Amino acid sequence: MSSVTYLRKVRQILMRSGAVGESSLDEALAASTESKTSLSEVLEKSGLVPQKSFLGIIASETNFIPVDLPRITVEGELLEQFPLELAEKYGVCPVSKIGTVVTVAMPDPFDIVKLDQLRLESHLEIRPVIALENVVKEHRSRLYSNDAAQMDELLDSVQEEDVEVKATDSDDGPVDLTENAGGPPVVRIINTIVAQAVKERASDIHIEPYEKLIKVRYRQDGLLRDVATPPKNIQAALVSRVKIMAGLDIAERRKPQDGKFQARIENRQIDFRVSVLPVVHGEKVVMRILDGSNLALNLDSLGFESKALIDYREAIQAPYGMILITGPTGSGKSTTLYSALKEIATPDQNVVTVEDPVEYQMEGINQVPVNNKRELTFAAALRSILRQDPDTILIGEIRDKETLEIAVKAALTGHLVLSTLHTNDAASTITRMVDMGLDPFMVGSSTILICAQRLARKLCENCRQPVSIPHERLHAMGFLESDLRDKLNLMGPGPGCTRCNQGYKGRFAILETMPFTEGLRRVIIDGGSSVDIKQKAIEEGMVSLRRAGLLNAARGKTSVEEVVRSTMAD
Repeated sequence: MSSVTYLRKVRQILMRSGAVGESSLDEALAASTESKTSLSEVLEKSGLVPQKSFLGIIASETNFIPVDLPRITVEGELLEQFPLELAEKYGVCPVSKIGTVVTVAMPDPFDIVKLDQLRLESHLEIRPVIALENVVKEHRSRLYSNDAAQMDELLDSVQEEDVEVKATDSDDGPVDLTENAGGPPVVRIINTIVAQAVKERASDIHIEPYEKLIKVRYRQDGLLRDVATPPKNIQAALVSRVKIMAGLDIAERRKPQDGKFQARIENRQIDFRVSVLPVVHGEKVVMRILDGSNLALNLDSLGFESKALIDYREAIQAPYGMILITGPTGSGKSTTLYSALKEIATPDQNVVTVEDPVEYQMEGINQVPVNNKRELTFAAALRSILRQDPDTILIGEIRDKETLEIAVKAALTGHLVLSTLHTNDAASTITRMVDMGLDPFMVGSSTILICAQRLARKLCENCRQPVSIPHERLHAMGFLESDLRDKLNLMGPGPGCTRCNQGYKGRFAILETMPFTEGLRRVIIDGGSSVDIKQKAIEEGMVSLRRAGLLNAARGKTSVEEVVRSTMAD
C-alpha cells in the first residue's frame, strides 16, 4: 500500500490538475486506504481518472519519466545484479543498466530516503522513473518468475561440448518432458521452451537462426513475442533435438522437412506439428501446438454475432448442401468446423472427415488423414468416402478443381459437405470457385452458406480502460450515423497485468455469414462480380466482417484498433 506522504503528495498534484473534484478524490483516498488497493486502481474503477491519464498527470507535474513496463525487455544480467529480494524490499522494478547507473521504475519516486537506502544497499547509482503501483508489482513478478529464471540458468550453463544429440534418443511414443530433467542441457532447453509455450497458451513456437544469435518466439493471441535468445553455438543441436522428437532426418539440412510428435505436459497429451525450413543462417523451426484441451467445441462460446450464429446453425442442420468457411491460416476455421460436427454428429449419423493432417481426434467420427506419398490425396479419399455411405463429410481444405468438383457433386447428391477455402471474404469465394472452373449454376445450386472468419483479440477485463475517439475517425472506420447517435462503450487496452498479455487476453471469432437466398443465386447465375454479390448480400441482411468487429468494439469487447488490424474496410 502507498505511504501517507505519497498519497498526500499525489492528492496535491491531482487537485492542481483539476482532473478530479476534492470530495470525490477524498472518497477515493479513503477507499484506497481501506481496501489496501492503489489509488490509481480505485480512481479508474470509479470512472474518475483512467490509469494511463493518472500516470501522465503525475509525470507532467513532477518531471519524472513515465514508462510502460510490459513493453520493456530486461536483460538477465541485470536481474542477477538486482535480486528479487532487493526489488521487493523497496517496491521497485529494474528497467535497464548503463555502466553503474540502474534505472528503476517505482510508483513513489518522491521518497528520497528510500532512494538513498537503495543506493547504499545495491552499491549502484539509481535513476528513478515512474510507473503505476500495480503494474510495478505485476511486472516484477513476471520478470523474476521461475520459468524465466530456469531458462536463463539453462542458457548460461550450456557448454559446446554438452550439445551432442544422438538419433538413438528418438521415441515413437509421447515425449514426457519431465523425464529428462537431469538430461543433457539441449534436451532440457527444448523441454523448457515447449512446456513454457503450452503453459502460456501459445499457438506456435518459432526458433529462428540469425548471424550471431538465435531467437525463440511464441505466438500468443495471434502476435509473436520474443522469449529467449540461446547462444549461437547450440543452434545445430537445438534443431537436431526437435528433428529427433518429430522423427525427421537430422543429416538432411538442405531441404524442408515436416513432422509431428506428441508430448505429455501437466498430465495432458498434446500434439505438435513441426516444420523445418533452410534459411540464410541455418534452419528455422516452427512448432504448431495442437492442444485439444483449449479447443472450445461449442458454437455459443466462439463469440459469433447473433445473426451469424443463427445462419450457421440453420445451415449445419440442412440435410444436404455445401458450407464453406474462408479465411487465412490461423483464423480459427478448423475450430468452427469441428464445433459444427460436435453439434450435429449423432449415433444415427455417419460423419467422415478427410484432413491434412488430422488436427484433433473426435469420438464417434471417422477421420481420414491425407497421405500424398501413398497417393491418398483429398480427391482420392473423397471418392472412397462417397462409397462409405456418409451423411456428413468434412473436407479439411479445397485446394484444386478436382476436389471442388467432387465436393459439389456430393452436396448435390444428398450429402452435407463442410470445407474451407482461402479467400478474403464470403463474396470473393464465389468468384474464386468460378475461376477454378466451376459453372456459376453449379455454385448456386450446391452451396447453402459461405462464411468468412477472422480472430480478434479480446480486451483484458481486469485492466481495460475507456477511450475517446472523434466521431470523424469512427465514421471513417465504418461506424454508421445510427451507431454514433447511441452511447458507445469504447474501450482500449490497459497497461497490462498478470492476467493478460499487454492489455489483451484470449481471442474470439468474427464471422461474416452469407446464406444463399433465391435473390443471391440469381446474381451468381447471371455472372455478377464479387462487388455485386456482396452488395446483394448486405441488402438481404448480411453483417460484414468489419461491421461484426465494430459491433464488438462498441460493446467494449475489443478495441477499434484491433478491429482495423484484423478486418478489411467494406
